[in-house]
Amino acid sequence: MRFVVVIGNPRRGSRTHAVAIEAARAVVKQAAIDTEPEILDLTTIGPQLLAGEPPAAVASAVDQVMAADLLLVASPTYKGTYTGLLKVFFDRFATDALRGTTALPLMVMGSPRHALAVEVHLRPLLVELGATVPTPGLALVETDLESPGEVLAEWAERVAPALR
Repeated sequence: MRFVVVIGNPRRGSRTHAVAIEAARAVVKQAAIDTEPEILDLTTIGPQLLAGEPPAAVASAVDQVMAADLLLVASPTYKGTYTGLLKVFFDRFATDALRGTTALPLMVMGSPRHALAVEVHLRPLLVELGATVPTPGLALVETDLESPGEVLAEWAERVAPALR
């Protein structure tokens, strides 16, 4: 199984990055996945995403995601939805490009008022691209980030049966 984590926070070393990695580790543990997740932090290719002809690094990132069996997509909540960086990246994919891929959406937010963003915005994006999203996404409020272990373990326990 190839497990890829896409991080759509435009800041390097973000809390979204840290929690996405921790969430991926929790999923690996709970679902007994026998591979380490590959991390794709979009900050590494962000400036290249708007190039007319995609540089090799962008094409490689697209190929990496398209080859995934399991995809965890993490973004902070900006203006009530996922980031523009994530949008620009996924705009490079054809409709149904992720057919056969199972996706897990995760969003970090400052307020519980945005909790539905993961289901109302990020899930439909992944479904539009053909991914199967068999479980509810995870909405992490900033207060959960102080010690996310318990929240992530509970979420991973909930999603694991759908991944086996």
